[in-house]
Amino acid sequence: MEPRISVITLGVADLHRSFRFYKDGLGFPTKMTPDGGIVLFATTGTRMFLYSYAELAKDAGMSPALPQDASRRFTGITFGHCVRRRELVDAVLKQAEDAGGRIVKPAKEASWGGYSGYFADPDGYLWEVAYSVHWKFNADGSVVVE
Repeated sequence: MEPRISVITLGVADLHRSFRFYKDGLGFPTKMTPDGGIVLFATTGTRMFLYSYAELAKDAGMSPALPQDASRRFTGITFGHCVRRRELVDAVLKQAEDAGGRIVKPAKEASWGGYSGYFADPDGYLWEVAYSVHWKFNADGSVVVE
């Protein structure tokens, strides 16, 4: 297997709501609409799909039982959005909150030496927005791994 992730698919409770959050609120690019039942965002590197939680579970052959407190559960996975400047951590967290996300952990100095905070999207998926003076970036915004 090649060491890459091609697509991440988020199972969502309300496709239209999540579409608005990511497209209009965070500015993720797409030419699709939720009317087709699935949305693909053309993010740099790995692509991101939004799909009905129940349909995604069905596709995977799993039970589609969605917990009552789904938007507040810890899913065991977080997404990372690394930024080039410290002040962008606060700016991205505010953008997410303004778009309907929930700040889970306000930005602060991190134990690993950087500066970061977390927001949750409308379905409770966690995003860490992080900065470190030690990171280097490729032209496309991805973090250099040496």
